Amino acid sequence: MQRIFLGIILSGTALSVTAQEHEHSHAQAITPLAIMGSHLHQRGEWMFSYQYMNMDMEGNRTGTNRVSTQDIFNAGYTVAPLSMSMQMHMFGAMYGVTDTVSMMLMAPYLVSEMDHVTVMNVPFTTSSEGWGDIKLTTSIGLVNEHATQLLINAGISLPTGSIDERDNTPMMANAKLPYPMQLGSGTYDMLFGATYIARAASWSWGAQGLAIVRTGTNDNNYTLGNRIDITGWLARAFTDAQSGSIRLLYADWQNIDGSDPELNPMMVPTADPNLRAGSRADIAVGYRFSIHAHNLGFEYSLPIYQDLEGPQLETESILSVNWQYSL
Repeated sequence: MQRIFLGIILSGTALSVTAQEHEHSHAQAITPLAIMGSHLHQRGEWMFSYQYMNMDMEGNRTGTNRVSTQDIFNAGYTVAPLSMSMQMHMFGAMYGVTDTVSMMLMAPYLVSEMDHVTVMNVPFTTSSEGWGDIKLTTSIGLVNEHATQLLINAGISLPTGSIDERDNTPMMANAKLPYPMQLGSGTYDMLFGATYIARAASWSWGAQGLAIVRTGTNDNNYTLGNRIDITGWLARAFTDAQSGSIRLLYADWQNIDGSDPELNPMMVPTADPNLRAGSRADIAVGYRFSIHAHNLGFEYSLPIYQDLEGPQLETESILSVNWQYSL
């Protein structure tokens, strides 16, 4: 499932008792919480995190144009997707190996539902639920000065998410679900990226680029497409515990290579590996504040541009809630 990653995020953090910790916390306070791998921890410091994300998708699009359900049936499909909701519960732990190297583990739990209608006007819903692919990443500080940070991000995504999810449909009991309803990639995927952060007085700005490079072919004879996510933001601290920012996001992902032999690409567009590519730009608003070692942030984003290899469900909105605790 494509998930993602223009947004506004409000953020804040409490001050620590020493000047050095103050600078460390203040730098993180005006960095959006939803951006993973955007900061370092001091040696021996732990951070635990939880992120809830809800993505709503409704209606279909081919290229930049919306298409109707009847257009999908006219193209020869017997089933049309109508809408989809995906909830992700991301549990994370981060540890400062040194003052310039931090490691993070992220484990997502996914809950997805997709509404459909058949050419005979029979509505039905399929669902999947379970753990997704676990990610192990490292952030290395190349530059870590008072006003500027430059980090290199690298890691690996482990194929712990199921690619064999099934549910009942009007056509078949216990049918294999299409690609967007599966929980993982089924392959070991490489993660690469870089993060730049700068600040002056109450202002902060930065940018991050991340890439997912798929490797090999999974047990169902396909490989998900590679993906690139780019984001940039501008933030301003309002108080020691609150700040606001504006963030822009752009994502581009490729089609699937190969295909699952159990899926019929002519039945529903979501089962066609050649209709999975696309690109999207988002804008979001949010709020973040801090109580002692706890940071809580909210973000609500809307797409402003979508170009999909379709017919493919388009994104309506994304809501995320983020919590972090450092010790």
